[in-house]
Amino acid sequence: MAHPAPPSINTPKFPADRWWVAALSSELTDQPVARTLLGRPVVLFRLPSGEVGALEDRCCHKSLPLSCGSLEARGLRCGYHGLLFDRGGACVEIPGQDRIPAKACVASYPVQEQDAIVWIWIGADAHAEPTCAPPRYPFHSDPQYRFGGGHYHYDAPYQLIHDNLMDLSHLGYVHLKTIGGNARLHMGAETRVSSDGDTVTLVRRMPDSDPPPTYTAAWPFAGRVDRWQEIEFHVSHIRIWTGAMDAGTGDLHDPARGGFHMRGFHGITPETEATTHYFWTVATNPQHDVERVAQTVIEQSAATFDEDKTVIEAQYRNQQRFPDGRQIDIHVDAGPNRARRVIERLLQPEPA
Repeated sequence: MAHPAPPSINTPKFPADRWWVAALSSELTDQPVARTLLGRPVVLFRLPSGEVGALEDRCCHKSLPLSCGSLEARGLRCGYHGLLFDRGGACVEIPGQDRIPAKACVASYPVQEQDAIVWIWIGADAHAEPTCAPPRYPFHSDPQYRFGGGHYHYDAPYQLIHDNLMDLSHLGYVHLKTIGGNARLHMGAETRVSSDGDTVTLVRRMPDSDPPPTYTAAWPFAGRVDRWQEIEFHVSHIRIWTGAMDAGTGDLHDPARGGFHMRGFHGITPETEATTHYFWTVATNPQHDVERVAQTVIEQSAATFDEDKTVIEAQYRNQQRFPDGRQIDIHVDAGPNRARRVIERLLQPEPA
């Protein structure tokens, strides 16, 4: 029996009652992982059976973090006095004691692994249960694609990462050596923004342009290319489909168009109001020398995210230095602002 997560007392305000990214599957091996998610200290783990679990990171005996413990076939054993907890948070063994008190349990969170992503459901109250399945991301298992990724910890609020990913006009200034390209072209690209419920979609097209370094390293373009960037914002994650094809060889409006593809998954999970977990993957479709090309794309994507992290953390430090500093909007802010309005709406109290 699963034990409910603790009430959200003294935790930051974030959109609740939804699935958030807790980890990439590759992160959960033979050791528990400590992680604070939406202000809640959680221990994530994978049992030898392959099943994943998520518990409050605190033993109910003397409050040692359970992430200091060890994994066994039946569950997670506390590293202080050896209490053993199953995936549902129930204590199933106390060394040297036959009787297990009914109160010997810790809070558990609904957790589900699919498409190489570990999702956690965090509700608005202690007894919230999932009302839907986690989002699917089929490109991690599509035979046309190879993917890789990683995890960053940001010393910056999560919505600054939203802003960055929803505005790819910065590529020509921040990512010149990888996925950038002509800065003026990026700033003036044809852009369309639309909304559907909690989802914001931003589409940018750059026909007849020069391919950037990452693209030419991965694909045998003949010369100039027709390039696209399609961004889909969800509260817990952002999907970005970028790519290019030889100029004039296809339709940029065709969802089945060919050419070079990079499909990015970006799980953006608040840690606190000022810090964030950022889980990223990139899936690409090499046509030759598959493993080498895929690794090149993954490595160069990581390099771009290193550059983004430097910029975003410096931005946030300066916002703290200038707390009253006025910021203006320009034309490239339409997508980020639309995403921020979604979050603002979700954080409004329910009408009486």
